Amino acid sequence: MSTLPFTAFVGLEELKKALLVLAVDNSIEGLLIMGPKGTGKSSIVRAMTDILPEIYLVSDCPFNCDPYNESNMCDLCKERIIKGEKLPVKKTKMKVITLPIGATEDMVLGTINIEKTLQEKRIIFEPGILGRANRNILYIDEVNLLPDHIVDSILDAAASGWNIVEREGISLKHPAKFILIGTMNPEEGELRPQLLDRFAISVKLSTIKDPNVRAKIVKRNIEFQTKKEDFLKKWEPQQKILKEKIEKARKILKNVQVDDEMILRVSRTCALLEVDGYRPDIVAIKVARVLAALDGRLQVTEEDLFEGLRYALTHRTRAEGLKAPPTEEEISNIFYGYTGGIRQKVKIKNTQTKKNSQEKFRFFPRWSF
Repeated sequence: MSTLPFTAFVGLEELKKALLVLAVDNSIEGLLIMGPKGTGKSSIVRAMTDILPEIYLVSDCPFNCDPYNESNMCDLCKERIIKGEKLPVKKTKMKVITLPIGATEDMVLGTINIEKTLQEKRIIFEPGILGRANRNILYIDEVNLLPDHIVDSILDAAASGWNIVEREGISLKHPAKFILIGTMNPEEGELRPQLLDRFAISVKLSTIKDPNVRAKIVKRNIEFQTKKEDFLKKWEPQQKILKEKIEKARKILKNVQVDDEMILRVSRTCALLEVDGYRPDIVAIKVARVLAALDGRLQVTEEDLFEGLRYALTHRTRAEGLKAPPTEEEISNIFYGYTGGIRQKVKIKNTQTKKNSQEKFRFFPRWSF
């Protein structure tokens, strides 16, 4: 390991939680980490692989196909099964596949070698980054500096879970299901709003000012560099506990319940904040369910919902792009104020008294019905 163990990182609790959410449910389509350089973004993402459960894959497949799930196999593996061939299997750790800034479309999507395909009379595919990233972590550093069409291609694959390569009338389809993580430093340029909104959740980092926390970061890094084996051994129990927590959360996630009233409350919050589209509502609920599962619970709480909204909304455009993303304070004011507001609204309707009307506006200084 060339970086600190995941559990040993200091001052990145919000980011840790977001990464754990993706580890449990990678159908949550991507995490965007915003913050200045030198705040540990790349290091903690690379450290994530050591807390993820190992996976089984077809050992000679360039797309890391799942040998036990034929519906999520590439065309090549499916063809081998049809021919009655037994697929070789191996168990391995997940990897971080990094997208270089200068990546071309062929490097990302992959390409079909037409010359060899015609010579050997079978599809010879040269896998791209999406192929290697399948069932792994796809990490895009400085995503705001990439060409829009490259980011579009990656986000399309992340949303559909598939990549189709076509050339000269020949096509090949392979799965592209990965944990998508992008980073950006807003000072170096913004990400186009249409692309920004397609990251499911986000975390904003800032340089830590507290000297005590900074000193702790320094001490752990020096200890890791000078006494690496002892340091890893010391943190091994916590790493193991966290890995087991992820595995348990994956198993119980499908049984986690969310009341209809809670779903409605999330949607009301998004509507009042004028958030664009319906994806944020869905993402907030999915994150809330994962947070409950990570805590070993089968019922989502109010706190889970608020955290889900916070992760899903703080990078979202509003009012068709005319408003900036909501702040945590705005989300909190509406989410936690809304239950009281509903009670007051009903009370006003039933009594129609001047006193109750005044109470209504004390509860809602920010909007009216």
